[in-house]
Amino acid sequence: MDVKNNSIPFASIKVKSVLDTLKQYALIADSNGIATANISTNKNYTVLVNAIGYKKYTKTIAFENSSIITIKLLEDPTQLNQVVVTSSKALVKQEDDKSVVDPEPLAAGSTNAMETIEKTPGIFIDSDGNIYLNGLSPAGVQINGRDLKMSPSDLATLLKSLPPNVIQKIELIRTPSAKYDASGGGGVVNIVLKKGVKLGLNGSINTGLNQGQYGNQFLGVNLNNTNDKYNAYLNTQYNNNNGYSINNTNRFLSADSLIMQKARTQSPSNSFYVGYGIGKTYKEKWELNYDGRISNNVYNNTTNNKAGLVSNNPTAIPVLNQSIINNKGNNYNINQSFRSKYKLDTLSGEWVTDVSVNYSEASTHQNYSNQFGAVIGSSGEGNFGNYRTSFIAQTDLKKKWIGFSWETGLKTSLMQFDNHAKYTKTIAGTTLPDLFRTSNYSFKEQVNAAYLQASKTWGSVILKLGSRLEQTIMEGRQFIPKDTNFSVNRTDAFPYVYLSRKIISIMGYELRGYLVYRKTISRPSYDFLNPFAKYIDPYTYEIGNPNLKPQFTSNYEANISVDDKPIFAYGINETKDIFSSVVYPSALNKQISYRTYDNLGKNKEIYFRAIAVVPPGKKYFAVVGVQYNRNIYDGLYERMPFNFDKATYTFFTFQSYKLDTRSTIAINGFWRTNGQQQFYELDNFGQLNATINRQFLNRKLTVTLSANDMFFTNNNHFVLNQGSIRSNGYRENDTRRYGINLRYNFGFKPKEKKLDILENDPVDK
Repeated sequence: MDVKNNSIPFASIKVKSVLDTLKQYALIADSNGIATANISTNKNYTVLVNAIGYKKYTKTIAFENSSIITIKLLEDPTQLNQVVVTSSKALVKQEDDKSVVDPEPLAAGSTNAMETIEKTPGIFIDSDGNIYLNGLSPAGVQINGRDLKMSPSDLATLLKSLPPNVIQKIELIRTPSAKYDASGGGGVVNIVLKKGVKLGLNGSINTGLNQGQYGNQFLGVNLNNTNDKYNAYLNTQYNNNNGYSINNTNRFLSADSLIMQKARTQSPSNSFYVGYGIGKTYKEKWELNYDGRISNNVYNNTTNNKAGLVSNNPTAIPVLNQSIINNKGNNYNINQSFRSKYKLDTLSGEWVTDVSVNYSEASTHQNYSNQFGAVIGSSGEGNFGNYRTSFIAQTDLKKKWIGFSWETGLKTSLMQFDNHAKYTKTIAGTTLPDLFRTSNYSFKEQVNAAYLQASKTWGSVILKLGSRLEQTIMEGRQFIPKDTNFSVNRTDAFPYVYLSRKIISIMGYELRGYLVYRKTISRPSYDFLNPFAKYIDPYTYEIGNPNLKPQFTSNYEANISVDDKPIFAYGINETKDIFSSVVYPSALNKQISYRTYDNLGKNKEIYFRAIAVVPPGKKYFAVVGVQYNRNIYDGLYERMPFNFDKATYTFFTFQSYKLDTRSTIAINGFWRTNGQQQFYELDNFGQLNATINRQFLNRKLTVTLSANDMFFTNNNHFVLNQGSIRSNGYRENDTRRYGINLRYNFGFKPKEKKLDILENDPVDK
């Protein structure tokens, strides 16, 4: 800790026995400043600590049945103008029940936070913006530990406006403890943003561009200021984006006829993001923080859909048409949050209270026209918008008592969502209200929760038990086109069990095993429930299902790590009342289909994940991994038995080579075989990215050249065979891009930690 009792993350620690100098431990503190070693009591050890911005600490300590030693470090302003200690830092590190990813090497070739997350080993993002950690259930996404309560498309828009270099770390919580919301069947991705660094005023300017078939440009400024009384920060970024997507589909109506569609969408947009905050410490006990985020995205998307009804009958005349759809609008989001933390003692006891308010607004004006040959058959236009307000308040208490570490807390979250759409249609020169697409819908959700969990360490064994109780209150009402409503009020318990044990030590490396169990719930979000019919093209529209029930998942996982680096995991997810994206034919016209969500039955998912670091060395390292997912469905589709058994392999890697002390080249990517996305069967696809960076001007300027999807392999063919729907197709996006990023650090900024996941000892340079 520092003199104000703030934790100091990632400090380098050496513990040497006074009597036996060969017995020593090299440690790196975690993000909470905690490092653990199993040593003999009643013996003297010399402890050496190095941390950036602080004076070196050396002291001989007699460990007499002491389980915890608190070390206070003093700030060292003289390090500002000299080279400081460089410590090792893992790309992926296991901390308790979560994996922590260092985003710095991934952000070097990224233009926004969404691209950084896409490059994170083991993460997969589908075309709708859903983020997956384990399998079929999307993960929940948090920023600074706060739920966003946003649809996948709105969330993707927000993350694309967020600068990549303001992310401090990415936490992957595949099996969340009772402290986290139970609505995490697919796990939790927590994006922790930087809030400033120690020692005075500093910052950076970031700019760059990427070019594919279209391109994007960005410019951002980050400022941090810390003194003895307060710390403050300001992050801004502007993005000018453009890209395209292709979605070709063949849907079979009968044995001799099908609908062929070739849709191409161009999506130019401009986005602006600003994040700001201020924090202050009172009497070394209280910490108060205020944070805010504002983002706005303006877009103008145009889809050109060429379609035709084709028959194998030689006497049949093909029916060809072209549909042009334009969506013009903007997404606006603002978040304000307040957090207080009171330190109860020096044994990590604390009381944290957090209150946040979020408002988002998405409004779109849509024009469409359907042309048959040279004749315009129909057209229409309309305005639709979504307005969402959420309020979250929670308080958490952590305290050691009677030999156990206790955690308990209360939380309430409220969300109000309103949707409206007003359309007209024009046929043969006559304009009339479009009653099918005109709607007004309101949705309210309140979740009240309480949790209690306790943990205790016996030697090398750690046991944590807990449970969470959540009350769900949901109310939805459709006013137009007809007055309908639904309501849910239920209370559920969600147990949690965590067991960790040291297995063996090999050549100074500790092999540790983990067993985790958690029950979770996935509640349908407002876009899944909204009965508003969204026009896609003349043959397809989307509609929500207000009758969706929540799905429940029981997760069992066993994993192994070496020196806090995860290497293997095996798990089972058992889900009932699973809701999935489905496609149904219209009851009035079989040529028209609609996409919606439905509860289909139950699913069992078996997965394993293996990660290796090869080979050892100081200049080169490689992280390679594989994840296997097998999904077994058992349910009903269109009132008929529906079963399938599908397996998918995903291979991923991150590799880096230090050309010299100022230059690094890195590659990262993934390859997915026999991919599965809900009920869509995908062929093999993947992506390989490369970056090379060089530091100039006394390491203040970093220039990065990047190539994303170099071989243009992140596109796929798909097959959809469910119920009466038989289709196949092809999807492609503007993913192959080459770019240049520049970052200039100014002010009084200490040298940053370098990535070297193979080194355990800090290196003095």
